[in-house]
Amino acid sequence: MQSSYKPFDTYPAPSPLRRSLTNLPWRPSTYYQTAQTNPATAISRSMNEPLSTRNTLSQLDSLKVPPVFAASRNSLYTRYTPNDWSSSNQTNYMSSDRVRSGAERVRFDTVRLCRETEDKTRRTQTDVGKKLGERIGDITFWKTELNHETDNIITETNTLNEAERVLEKALAETENPLQVAQECLYHREKRQAIDLVHDNPEKELIKEVEIIKRCQNKMRDVIGQANVQIGLNRAAQHELEKDSGDKFAAQSLDESCHGMRNASRGLAFHNGVHRIDNTVSVPESWAKFTNDNIQRSQSERAASKQIRNLIESVLNTCVSEMWQEWNAVNVALNNRMQDTADTRNKLQNHLSKVLQEIFDMEKNIEILKKAIQDKVSPMQVAQTRLDTRIRRPNVELCRDPVQHRLVSEVSEISETVDYLQAQLRQSENTLQELLRTKSTLEQDLSVKNNSLFIEREKCLGMRKTFPMATRVLF
Repeated sequence: MQSSYKPFDTYPAPSPLRRSLTNLPWRPSTYYQTAQTNPATAISRSMNEPLSTRNTLSQLDSLKVPPVFAASRNSLYTRYTPNDWSSSNQTNYMSSDRVRSGAERVRFDTVRLCRETEDKTRRTQTDVGKKLGERIGDITFWKTELNHETDNIITETNTLNEAERVLEKALAETENPLQVAQECLYHREKRQAIDLVHDNPEKELIKEVEIIKRCQNKMRDVIGQANVQIGLNRAAQHELEKDSGDKFAAQSLDESCHGMRNASRGLAFHNGVHRIDNTVSVPESWAKFTNDNIQRSQSERAASKQIRNLIESVLNTCVSEMWQEWNAVNVALNNRMQDTADTRNKLQNHLSKVLQEIFDMEKNIEILKKAIQDKVSPMQVAQTRLDTRIRRPNVELCRDPVQHRLVSEVSEISETVDYLQAQLRQSENTLQELLRTKSTLEQDLSVKNNSLFIEREKCLGMRKTFPMATRVLF
């Protein structure tokens, strides 16, 4: 339904108020102009005259006045009666009073209407100014909230960026303990012979590598989440800044409107502008839009804070696990090194005993050889005696006790030599076993020394200090 109210710019400018007729001369030149004679009007007026007057005029017109009397006709014959003259005057008086009353009423209505319209216009303008002030206050409030939330989201984004940078640095630093553990495994592959075993240090080193790689995967996942959250924070910040910029422009325009007065410069008519409605929101949706932006920023800040807490938790957890496993590997290496050192000492003790036994066995072999050699002469003596007694003649060739004893002596010496030779062979075999044991012990000692060198110099030498920060502070 269109309003019947006409825009202000469609009315012509009001004309200045004219003065009352009572304040002017009797015949002011302002209101009177030169009269024109209108025959039709005259005829119509004559038709409105009284019947007696019209009869008199008709009689006068029917009279034939001599030309000599034509000049004095007006003086001899009259058109109206005194009553007509009085009635005409009264009519003019009444018409004058009526017109003047109407004019005064119109003047009073005009003054009252001007005052009412002026008051209404002033009240309307004041009300518009008040509403503009309230609108500016609302814009200022929401703009302040937007700026405050923008500062908060920027601070949170910077803090999250710093946390992400610390996490990336920690991820890079995990390469050092990983490289150390892998190098320890590589060096322990250089162990020799029986020492190349899948022992506890090797299990702990493999576990340490797995823990470090698992921690690296966790850190990479959290870094990805942090990057996504930083993007969401910046999107929320962009919406806040855009909304704040729009409100700044709207506030500037409304402040310009609020400062306009009737005497301001740059005022002009804009026909039909009141029929243009390009608004896209109402106060409720306008406030809800800004509130939604602020709530979105607040939710993103809360999520960002959770990501920061997750970063700190992952860092502390990973560092703690890596530190504990680092110590566990060091303890395992120290224990293994202690066991190897004890074994080496025992091997050295056994080797010294074996060397002493080899020396004694060699002396024993020399004694046996000498003993065997010492039996050569007695054997020769006994056999020579027997050979000599074989030459006894006839009955003298008697199997006497001497013969029996010589025979037993040769047998005894032969058995003794056989026993000594068997003992010699056994001693020589034992010496060979001692020599083989000596070689084995010496080789095992070399292996143990190599293992001790690897674990003490190669592994523990690199693992004196943990190669990354044990505590991350924000």
